[in-house]
Amino acid sequence: MSRLPYEAFLALRYLRPRRTFVSVITVISVIGVLLGVAVLIVVIAVMSGFDQQWRDCILGFNAHLTVFSAERDQPLLHYQAAMKIVSTNAGVVGVSPFIHSQVLAKTEPDNGKFKRSVPWLFGVDAATVGQVNNLPTSIISGDFNLTDKGIVIGRDYASINNLDVGDRVAIYSPSSLEKAEATAGKTNAEAALAEDFTVRGIFDVGFPDYNSQIVVASIDDTRELLDMPDDSAQALQVKLTDPFLSASVAAKLSASLPSSKYVMQTWQGDPSSVIFSALATEKEMMFYMLFFIMIVAAFGIVNCQITFVVQKTREIGILKSLGASSRQVLLIFLSQSVIVGVLGVGLGLSTALLALHYRNEFLEFMRRVTQSNLLPPSIYHVYELPVSIQVPDIVRICGTAFAACVLAGLFPAWKASRLPPVEALRHE
Repeated sequence: MSRLPYEAFLALRYLRPRRTFVSVITVISVIGVLLGVAVLIVVIAVMSGFDQQWRDCILGFNAHLTVFSAERDQPLLHYQAAMKIVSTNAGVVGVSPFIHSQVLAKTEPDNGKFKRSVPWLFGVDAATVGQVNNLPTSIISGDFNLTDKGIVIGRDYASINNLDVGDRVAIYSPSSLEKAEATAGKTNAEAALAEDFTVRGIFDVGFPDYNSQIVVASIDDTRELLDMPDDSAQALQVKLTDPFLSASVAAKLSASLPSSKYVMQTWQGDPSSVIFSALATEKEMMFYMLFFIMIVAAFGIVNCQITFVVQKTREIGILKSLGASSRQVLLIFLSQSVIVGVLGVGLGLSTALLALHYRNEFLEFMRRVTQSNLLPPSIYHVYELPVSIQVPDIVRICGTAFAACVLAGLFPAWKASRLPPVEALRHE
């Protein structure tokens, strides 16, 4: 004897594959639920992966909080006093001064043609920069050595400009170019003078925009290049224990620092942070849009159950004549929807996890077949398709899919339970 309740036993027996129209609809319903769950999980996991990777890369390289001079076009003078005050806050992990400016760079190859580019030059304090970002630990070739006009460059910038460790780069400051332009054609014309730097290392911070556009030098060499006063910086980078506490920490630091001299900007106030809000909105919209696949599958379940109730009308009459209650008849047909939901959700989850595991292999296969890059780093800012499988998202998708399956079968099951036994037995 089966240990299953007889309602579940009959539901399983009725669902056994047979060469009937109902069996075909049942299989289609299971496949519909499978595809709906799999597509939802894959899309939401990929969007969560983009959010997490971009957030990790951007917050790993940029400051959680930035302290500027109250006059934005003026440098911070004698910034060490401000650094001491900022570092005393319990929410602060590290503080480091920096300077950044767009410059003109020209490679100086031993052989071949030189290349020009306009990267962003970051001047950092080598002793403290590791406290606020992951640059020193992101070196993939050479060393993080900024002494004696040393620079480190991103891996994409190195590739685009055919640079390697030990190569020389001439860097022109904006002021020297402006002077040369202003005096061009005059008797006192000045030539734009460049500072020669040597590539000491190549970094990879995981974000193509940074890897292709940023050159890092020491803060002293950058001051000299940009004609900035000694003991000055453009701003202070601040790393916090929790980046989401940046607003409260900024409020506390504003009370400690003279407001007439300093202003603060959190990472949420940076233009690059807008992308995270856009991703969160898109992720929510994709969930609701793709959930229509589940609604289509639910209609398939309704159709299957209604057809099944019509075919089994005489059996319903026999069951009620033998003493089955309306509740038991309802449970028999509702159990079928539950079984379809369990099969569809389980197979959909398994399919999604399998697809996510081999996602990059599939993209590589498609790249070879189509002879095109389906995930260009210049557009998507990643080198591989990121994924973040979050348990709340899985529970939400699987739970709503299963609920849709059960609700889809509720009306046909209720109609079956309401059939009078005499009329059911007369049914032909």
